[in-house]
Amino acid sequence: MQTATWVVMGAWRLMPAAWRRFAPWLAALWLVALTGCGTLPAVQPPPTPSEAIGLSTSTTLGRIAESYRPAPDQSGFRLMPLGSYSLDTRVQLARRAQASLDVQYYHLHDDESGRWLLRALRDAAQRGVRVRLLLDDFYTSGQDDLLLGLAAHPNVEVRLFNPFCCLRAQGQLSRFLASVGDLKRVNHRMHNKLFLADGAMAVVGGRNVANEYFLRNAQGLNFIDVDAFVVGWVVAPLQAQFDRYWNADAVYPIQAVARSRLSTAELRERFEAWTGPDETPPPAPLPASDVLGYGPIADDLDSGRLGLIWGGAYAFADHPDKPFDSEPGSVPADTSVTYNLVQAMRQAQREIVVSSPYLVPGERGMALIRELRGRGVRMTALTNSLGATDEPLVHVGYSAYRGPMLDLGVDLYELSGSRVKRNRRENLFGASLGRLHAKLAVIDKRWLFVGSMNLDPRSESINTELGVVIDSPPLAREMLRIIDIDRLQSAYRLRKTTDGGCCEWLGYDDDNEMRLTEEPDSSLWQRIKVRLLGPFVPEWLL
Repeated sequence: MQTATWVVMGAWRLMPAAWRRFAPWLAALWLVALTGCGTLPAVQPPPTPSEAIGLSTSTTLGRIAESYRPAPDQSGFRLMPLGSYSLDTRVQLARRAQASLDVQYYHLHDDESGRWLLRALRDAAQRGVRVRLLLDDFYTSGQDDLLLGLAAHPNVEVRLFNPFCCLRAQGQLSRFLASVGDLKRVNHRMHNKLFLADGAMAVVGGRNVANEYFLRNAQGLNFIDVDAFVVGWVVAPLQAQFDRYWNADAVYPIQAVARSRLSTAELRERFEAWTGPDETPPPAPLPASDVLGYGPIADDLDSGRLGLIWGGAYAFADHPDKPFDSEPGSVPADTSVTYNLVQAMRQAQREIVVSSPYLVPGERGMALIRELRGRGVRMTALTNSLGATDEPLVHVGYSAYRGPMLDLGVDLYELSGSRVKRNRRENLFGASLGRLHAKLAVIDKRWLFVGSMNLDPRSESINTELGVVIDSPPLAREMLRIIDIDRLQSAYRLRKTTDGGCCEWLGYDDDNEMRLTEEPDSSLWQRIKVRLLGPFVPEWLL
C-alpha cells in the first residue's frame, strides 16, 4: 500500500501543474480505485516485427547525407537551441522523406505543434513513405481518436509503450488509479526522443512535441532546450535502437488498447479536420538565423549542402525491459544511458559542465562528484530554481544536495524565469518566461552529451532514456556557448552564506550585483510547501 501511494505521487510529479488543483477529490477516487483494477489484454495475434529501412542514395536525403561525409566513421551535427527551428527541422524532414519515418517520443501533445507534425507524417504516408510512430502512453489521455485517425491511413503504424488499460480519456492520475493492481508496471515510462528520416538524418535531444518546447506557448511558459540534427555513421545505431523498442514486448499497437465509436472513414475525416488549417494554424515565420548563426534547415536541404560539424560519436539507449527488470534505486546496468554517461564523465581531466532541469545526484552522484573534485576536475552545474521548475517535488530532492555540492566546490547555477524574460535575445528565447529542459554535458571542452536523460533517480532506474556522446571540440565550444547564455545571463550563481548556511543567490542586473537570500521568483507558499514536503518525499521516486 505504501509503495502504491508513492507511485501515485510519482504520477503527481509528472502531471501538468494546472491539473493539481483538483486534489480534493483525489483521495476519494483513490479509495474507489482500491476496490478494483484493470489489466492489459493479450494481443492476438502479436504485432508484426519490422526493421528500419537503411540509408539509400536513391533518396534525396540519402544523397545529401552521403555527399561529403569526411570519413565512413564520422557523424555530422548541428545544435538547435531555437525551438522554432527544431520543430521546423522535423517537419522539413517529414516533407522530404521518400522511404521511411521512424518517430519515438515520450510526449506528443494534441496542440498546434503536435497536430502540425502529425499532419506532416500523414502527408508523407500518402506519398508512400512508411511511417512508424511510437509513443509512451502516459500523455495520450483523450488522444485515442486522433492517433487512431493517423493509424487509419495506409503506410502508418502507431504503437504505444507500456499502455494503460482503462479510463483512457480520463487523465494520467485516473489511469494510474484504475491500474492500482499494476502500479509497479505503469510507473515505468519511455522517456526517449528520436526522429529518423530515410535512414539518413535524425533529430535527438530532450524536446518533446508540444507548443512549450517550440516557443509557441500562448502564456509564454516555454522550455529552454537543445536538440541536435544528425547525419552520418551514428544514424544506423539510432535506427537499431528504435527497432529494439518498436519490437519490444512492452509495446502494443494502438488498436489493441484503444477503441473508437467512429468508423475508419470517419476517423480519417476527423483527422483531416483536426490537423487542417482551421484547427492547426501553421507556426509563425522563422527568424533568419539562430544564436549560432545557422539558418533554417530547409535552406541547406534545398541547396544540397549541409552546414555541419563533424566528429566521432556513439549512441546508447536503455534496454526497453530496463524499467521492468530493475528496482528503483538499483545500480545502473552497464548498458544503461546513466552508466555510459558516468563513464564518460570519469574520463574528465579538467572540467565538466552539465545542464539538467532535474538535478538530484543521490549517494552515487555525490560519490562521483567527490571523486572528480578530488582529482581537481572543475564542475559547473545549471538547473532550475524553485521559481522556474515545473516539478516542485524534484526541487525538494535537489535542495538537499545544494549545500553538499557547494562544499565540494561545484559551481552551481539556477535558472531564473524572470531573468530569461529580461534576456531579450529574439533568436533564442524571445520574451519567454523560461524553464530549463536541456539535458547536456560537456567534458574537457571536447566531449559532449545530448539526450533525454536527467540527472535524477527516475532517469537512472525507473524510465528509459536515449543519448549520444560526441567527440568534437568545435561542437563542444558551441554547446558551451549555448549553456553560458543561460548560465551567465539568465541564472543566479549560488554560494554559502557567511555563517555557512545555504544559500545566497548572486546575479547582475545592468552591471549591478544582486544578492538574494530567498529562492528567486518563488512565493512564500512555494517555499513553505517545499519545506513541509521535504521529509516525506522518497528520493528514489524523483
